[in-house]
Amino acid sequence: MHKSRIEDIAFVAGRWPLDPGLPTVLFIHGSGGSGVLWYEQVEALSGEMNTVALDLPGHGGSGGRSMESVADYAAAVEALVSSLQPPRPIPCGLSLGGAIVLHLLLEGRMKYEAGILVNTGARLRVMPLIFEAIERDYQAYVNGAKSMSISPKTDPHRIEPLLESMAACPPEVARGDFRACDAFDVMDRLGEISVPVLVLTASDDRMTPVKYGNYLAEHIPDSRLVHIEDAGHLSPMEKPEEVSLAIREFVLSL
Repeated sequence: MHKSRIEDIAFVAGRWPLDPGLPTVLFIHGSGGSGVLWYEQVEALSGEMNTVALDLPGHGGSGGRSMESVADYAAAVEALVSSLQPPRPIPCGLSLGGAIVLHLLLEGRMKYEAGILVNTGARLRVMPLIFEAIERDYQAYVNGAKSMSISPKTDPHRIEPLLESMAACPPEVARGDFRACDAFDVMDRLGEISVPVLVLTASDDRMTPVKYGNYLAEHIPDSRLVHIEDAGHLSPMEKPEEVSLAIREFVLSL
């Protein structure tokens, strides 16, 4: 993988330079995380499409300040897109990243060929206990996220790289991410999305249950729903082959 940085945004790419004849999937991680969530997809799909996984501002290798709104994060992503000028961009996001994708499809200045929504929702209310846990003992919150974020059938070692990046994330950044999620609500606007959208759900996702994805698929006009069995909220790391296959089939069908 090629690692690079444009201004404050760090990213990895499966191929470099980007191939102008191929679509580009832009992978966006969730709250308190980093692009490491998507590394297996970045590599697995790089033979058939451009793949780029970014670290949001204040996360992973990126600089910049923490943010507390989906719109602000979406603006940061669009600044990267404007600089990269990737051919046929397709944003793909999990949880908070999915909210950012929805904002880009509804409000973005750039033209996106399609969108991919993974374990996310049109509204992302956050339990007060999460804010309390971050305030009280951030490391304990990170440790607890391991059991909450994956299926009981997943080997916890699979997500260790993400847990390391979460532990390194400043608590105020993670708190801002969840505030952005808590304020996000586009339930009444899904019908405005005019490009094809892939929706992925996971059977054991307790953070964004399957019903969230079902709602997205039912209300986005041109949507396709794929359900991943025996995976939790972090399905790209828990079931990387199945998630990659779903993305590959969707992108190549466009």
